Amino acid sequence: MGEVDQWARIHQDMLNQITKRLYSYDDYLQLRLVCKEWNFKLPKIPNGIKAPWLLLPIGGTPTAREPFKAGEDVYHITQLSNIDEESVDTSSLDEKGIYHLKLADLQYNLIRGSCHGWLIIVSIYEGTIRMLNPLTKAYLDLPPISTLFWKVVINSAPINDNNNDFMAVAIYGACNLAFYKSNNKRWLKLPTSADATTYFQDVIFFQEKIYAVDDDGQLYEFDTKTKTGPVGIIHEAAPPSDVVTQGEISNLKYLIGCADGSLLMVVRHLRNLMEHDEKRSYETIKFDIYKLEKNANTWSRITSLGNYVLVIGFNASVQMLAGDFSNCKGNQIFFTDNFVEDQSLNVVYYHNIGIFNLEDESCQTVLSDVNFFSPPVWIFL
Repeated sequence: MGEVDQWARIHQDMLNQITKRLYSYDDYLQLRLVCKEWNFKLPKIPNGIKAPWLLLPIGGTPTAREPFKAGEDVYHITQLSNIDEESVDTSSLDEKGIYHLKLADLQYNLIRGSCHGWLIIVSIYEGTIRMLNPLTKAYLDLPPISTLFWKVVINSAPINDNNNDFMAVAIYGACNLAFYKSNNKRWLKLPTSADATTYFQDVIFFQEKIYAVDDDGQLYEFDTKTKTGPVGIIHEAAPPSDVVTQGEISNLKYLIGCADGSLLMVVRHLRNLMEHDEKRSYETIKFDIYKLEKNANTWSRITSLGNYVLVIGFNASVQMLAGDFSNCKGNQIFFTDNFVEDQSLNVVYYHNIGIFNLEDESCQTVLSDVNFFSPPVWIFL
């Protein structure tokens, strides 16, 4: 007993030194379970950092006959502040702040969202939809959707496995929105007053409402407090004049709710590379940001984020203070892929990950030489 007690009372600095030599998150969890004292001293998240982490799906190389090799897929999670070419070594992902994570639940699944620490995944062959917490391995089943869906977001993390007080909204069939409330048996289609040629590009929960944006930059608003289900309107704010796709330059739009009550529309401009690059179909060249003030009906363009950073992709996009985590500068946009059309079981997935600096409008690509078996995605732990 005396020897066990000595290990339990190990100094915090010594325990921290041990954690720095672990690169498997599963091993880190086991370390916390050694005794009650270690579980209390060690944070649930390595290093206790609340900044976004990037889930990197690196495993067996997919082929036409065997797109995924069961049991060989290994995911890596790395802190946002470590996302640059110098700290992320593509030949051996064992640098400080990078942890390996085996997620058998993601084999033969595609990620369709990331919110509040949970991933939303869909089975490639069965079409089932599931919410997965990649760290605790807890999961919740969602009702199926009859057609393919593009993105799902939730308004809050489930309280626990039995009391799931949350809401979800999905973009499905590209031109439809569906609403789900925990413990319901099915999704509710949202009336949008949009025609069949309208394609939604993003959707979020913000201040007890749902906001969606289509490919023309038109904003839609839904009140979630109505008893019969969300009631929607086309927002009075006219789309910014320069957000429509032109020639070889297309764009994607993202919505972000801010702490000051304003709403951001982030426009990501993409250059078509189909005729020039056999491996990659597009590249990000710049971003434009528009702000809709609370209770206002006009978008205004902004050129600086100040001390804030934006994190966009398959996740519910967010605005964060750069000072909330180390080694990260403000006035930047961290981005990953979310082009569903480029995902295929029969090809290697080439991606577009990077950091855009609004001050000089430079765009730094990250991990450009790595082939993923699905798009990387941000996780907010």
